[in-house]
Amino acid sequence: MIKFDIREDKHTGEKLYSARHESGLGIYIIPKPEYSGTYAILGTRYGSVDSEFVVPGEKEPICVPDGIAHYLEHKMFDQPDGSNVFDKFSKYGGNANAFTSFNITAYLVSSTSNFEENLSTLLDYVQSPYYTDETVEKEQGIIGQEIRMYDDNPGWKLFFNFINCLYREHPVKKEIAGTVESISHITADYLYKCYNTFYNLSNMSLVIAGNVDIQSASKVIEAGIKKNEPFTEPIKKIYPQEPKDIKMQYVEKKMAIASPMFMMGFKDNDVNLSGRELLKKDIEMRILMRMLFAKGSDIYKKLYESNLINSTFSLDYTVQPDYGFTSLDGESKNPKEVYETILDELEKLSKTGLSYNKYERAKKVVWGRYIRMYNDIEDLSTTFMQYLFMGVDYFDYYDVYKSVTFEDVENRFKEHFKREYSALSVINPL
Repeated sequence: MIKFDIREDKHTGEKLYSARHESGLGIYIIPKPEYSGTYAILGTRYGSVDSEFVVPGEKEPICVPDGIAHYLEHKMFDQPDGSNVFDKFSKYGGNANAFTSFNITAYLVSSTSNFEENLSTLLDYVQSPYYTDETVEKEQGIIGQEIRMYDDNPGWKLFFNFINCLYREHPVKKEIAGTVESISHITADYLYKCYNTFYNLSNMSLVIAGNVDIQSASKVIEAGIKKNEPFTEPIKKIYPQEPKDIKMQYVEKKMAIASPMFMMGFKDNDVNLSGRELLKKDIEMRILMRMLFAKGSDIYKKLYESNLINSTFSLDYTVQPDYGFTSLDGESKNPKEVYETILDELEKLSKTGLSYNKYERAKKVVWGRYIRMYNDIEDLSTTFMQYLFMGVDYFDYYDVYKSVTFEDVENRFKEHFKREYSALSVINPL
């Protein structure tokens, strides 16, 4: 039987059951008995940026085609017996899916009944790779079509054009699915190499939240883990050195849209943080983004009253240990004027200073969003895993949040929002 450590967050009342299985798999369960459903996500620290690496126990690095993490995710649904894994989930009333991001590949299932059967199915198929040259070649046509669909998606192109303005070398600038050319070089041997490296259970974690019986889940997990020799050293991921400066400040593309779209933002050069330091930066940036750009902020009001933005305007902050960026996007009749207005207003703020009252309000909103996340088991599980893979303990949130001061946020503002680290991506109508 799996022996769990039990922690309780005195501020939220939530409990966390955690364990490290002898296979190396990290197991994290947040029981919510008042919920009708349960959600499980099995993820690996492997995403689109991981194209060059050294396998533990080996010396020479291996370089694989771009898009292979996403490709591998697709191929995991092929079963050796020719069956469709979705049919198995449907039999038990489970809703299954998967995703690949820059840094994570994850497989998930949610259900309101038969959770143990769904969990067992999840564990089984993710540990059952099956690739042949024939099926790999067949998938190239399917994923190639998906890539062409992305090429025709204005929002997708807007985003990656923006990333390519900010980054010169880091593979975050590469599209997650790769290119039609790059995936043409993927073989079954490449897939097995990546699977045997990144899908080693010592590189993976299982997060469960919802109406789950700890003992029943423990038995299913124990029975469902297949033989695995955990790595005794970490996988060495190789990334090129990324300079502080951006690649270019402006990029424009024409597509079949009704109104111009824009995305602007700033490259984060305060990188190579982990644990509480990284979490603190994340909280500071989320407070800042609300202070500066949320509805009700001075900058938002000025843009909206000038008819430069509309209800599509949104803001975000993306963070990882080795990269990060803020982004503002929406529709505008004059994206360049939006860009210049925001830069001018930020420059004025750097001289007049931030408002302490706005800081206090924004900080309370950030805490409120953290609390509300516990009401959504899917969001909770996914966010918990994302933080976990960044070396962040999600139950440290309150203590780190309380340590953030107005001076910290002021310093973060001065450091991050610099014109020379900003860029603008625009999609114009044909």
